[in-house]
Amino acid sequence: MSQQSILLRVKGKVQGVGFRPFVWQLAQRLKLQGEVSNDAQGVLIALRLPADVAYFCHLLRQECPPLARIDSISEHEWTGGELPDEFCIVESGKGKMDTQIVPDAATCPECLREMSDPNNRRFGYPFINCTHCGPRFTIIHRMPYDRPFTAMASFPLCPTCAQEYQNPANRRFHAQPTACADCGPHLWCSNRAGGQPFTGQQAWKELIDVLLNGGIAAIKGIGGFHLACDASNPQAIQLLRERKRRPAKPLAVMLPNEHWVRAFCRDDISADLLSLLKSPAAPIVLLPKSSLVLDGIAPGLDEVGVMLPSNPVHHLLLQKIGRPLVMTSGNANGLPPALSNQQALHELTGIADIWLLHNRDIVQRADDSVIRWHTNGSEMLRRSRGFVPDSFDLPEDFRHLPSIAAVGGDLKNTFCLLKGNRAVLSQHLGDLSDERVQQQFTQTWELLHQIYQFVPEALACDLHPAYASTQLAQRWAEKAALTCLPIQHHHAHLVACMAEHNIALDTPPLVGLALDGIGYGTDDSLWGGECLRVDYRQMQRLGGLPAVALPGGDLAARQPWRNLLAQLLRFVPHWQQYPEAQFILSQPWQILQRAVERNLNSPLASSTGRLFDAGAAALNICAEAISFEGEAACRLEALAQQAQSKNAPVSLPLDEQHNLDMAVFWQQWLSWQAPPEERAYAFHAALAQGLADLVRVHAEAENCRTIVMSGGVLHNRLLRQLLHQNLADFTLLLPQKLPAGDGALALGQAVIAAVQLSDARTIAKT
Repeated sequence: MSQQSILLRVKGKVQGVGFRPFVWQLAQRLKLQGEVSNDAQGVLIALRLPADVAYFCHLLRQECPPLARIDSISEHEWTGGELPDEFCIVESGKGKMDTQIVPDAATCPECLREMSDPNNRRFGYPFINCTHCGPRFTIIHRMPYDRPFTAMASFPLCPTCAQEYQNPANRRFHAQPTACADCGPHLWCSNRAGGQPFTGQQAWKELIDVLLNGGIAAIKGIGGFHLACDASNPQAIQLLRERKRRPAKPLAVMLPNEHWVRAFCRDDISADLLSLLKSPAAPIVLLPKSSLVLDGIAPGLDEVGVMLPSNPVHHLLLQKIGRPLVMTSGNANGLPPALSNQQALHELTGIADIWLLHNRDIVQRADDSVIRWHTNGSEMLRRSRGFVPDSFDLPEDFRHLPSIAAVGGDLKNTFCLLKGNRAVLSQHLGDLSDERVQQQFTQTWELLHQIYQFVPEALACDLHPAYASTQLAQRWAEKAALTCLPIQHHHAHLVACMAEHNIALDTPPLVGLALDGIGYGTDDSLWGGECLRVDYRQMQRLGGLPAVALPGGDLAARQPWRNLLAQLLRFVPHWQQYPEAQFILSQPWQILQRAVERNLNSPLASSTGRLFDAGAAALNICAEAISFEGEAACRLEALAQQAQSKNAPVSLPLDEQHNLDMAVFWQQWLSWQAPPEERAYAFHAALAQGLADLVRVHAEAENCRTIVMSGGVLHNRLLRQLLHQNLADFTLLLPQKLPAGDGALALGQAVIAAVQLSDARTIAKT
């Protein structure tokens, strides 16, 4: 190593976060000489010796900028020639990508103060940002993260902004989206496609007049559009639901400040909860709703999704209007959210009365992330804006695994790029049956491959042959002459949870519980309530819910009464005599009974999701049809949370072969007449006890003390709580940082495929 100079390579989240000016300022303070630069692998720091390198590295970690994260600092020999007598920042270099892109970050306190200061030149500027906040992922075209490669390339800096941009002592040094009213993006309002735009203060006046008079606004944000209305006006909320054809799905609410958070939540607000709402990610957070929340916002549910303003446009709007606003995704029913002004003006005609637009392009869609708050930790439901494309570390012994690109599932789609012990999950993309979502999927897939210079050694997909994602992966694999590895759905769910909890690669098999709607099983049947013996390589089905017909196939997922009929036909003799069957008897049930008996469009499925639909239908909750996925189960859970008495003569026992005896359960539950909320609770309690007993039997047989659980049904708070209580003597692993539903499926696919491919190569060598 040279006695004259030393090179430090810093890897992690160190680009686009003010890391180089931070290093420069630290070097000035310590009177060091040398230079700092970006390259594709992170940040390079060259120091002239003598210097206290250990102390310098300590301060790098201790005083790291708020959006940065250092993963490693390594020392190398400096071979770059003579270093300057001062400390300088040099231009970005190139090379093989091994750094991280930064997620979009909510407006920082310093920018908010400037935006609210009448004496500041950015007073009221709706695109204020700095190295600590603002758009990142949603404006990037390619790496390195420099202005010419972002949506800001078309906004040349004015002399004053350029001076700030070039000054290492300034908070906006190399802040790529930085701008002001003289040189940056601007916004305007339009009340119809092609209408005369309103600008400046008149734009705000027109927008607020519409909202205060019960109208609906389409508002362009950072990662997409929102549709907004007055959250205190029941007529406005109903109008939004009618126009958007969204009769019951809960709506998120943006609140002006933490005072409103306390008003909208029926529980005490902790400092940790406020920190989450005010964090750079600024997610939607699900909270127990208070009586102040209008019924139309989350009908039939006991929680509400709230968020605080996350960008300057939202801050200015909420400051000016001074009341909560419904903020829901800016899309017409059945379409993905609009990204461009033209899409919004065209597709939201008939929904919006006014459009708040701007001329900074949204390159990457990023929906609001959604987190459920618990006092003992939070639970990710949708991972998107503010979290993506952050990579996350996997167990250290994954480091040797081959690189895999996994396409995920068809619903709540995300994809995953896995390289060694690091994975990147895409943002939530949605339903791949929609052609435009497929286009967004392909665009994001290509962008992240290009950004990370990622070259997969194989692809991974779901085992279901009819999935659009499976067919897409197979076409791409064939075109690239790569292997495409199909991965069983529930195996992927459980492995994603294991990887999140840093379970080592060669850990002995665990016992897992996978609960969801439907996944394609290894026996070509439909699974959804499975107890599995599972590790990273393989899985074995140990037991689970008995398979029951889905009368009408896919229709059963939308009409809960069909699932109740199937359960009654299978497990309850003389079911017609029960009052819970009244709605079924008004439907053409005899035709469906014959179809089930003849196995006509009535595939068997061991689905926990459809079991919840059946229970909801029995209590006349959404019996005829649901209007959004999971509606019946969500409302059944909300009803159960109201139960006063929690003792019921209802059980779900195991028979002599350790199978769940659904006949006993249904006959006990139907025969027990009690208030609906107590019956809803008994449904949850019996199911949780039965599943826990099933898991316990197999865990003890396997001598396993750790249980892994995943699948979309595990987003049911009450079921999670009851499973925890019933299995308190085991270590339970459940998803927290990643969704329990299909939003993390791609990670599980990628990990399993990587391990299987690695094993196959090892066998081939020997």
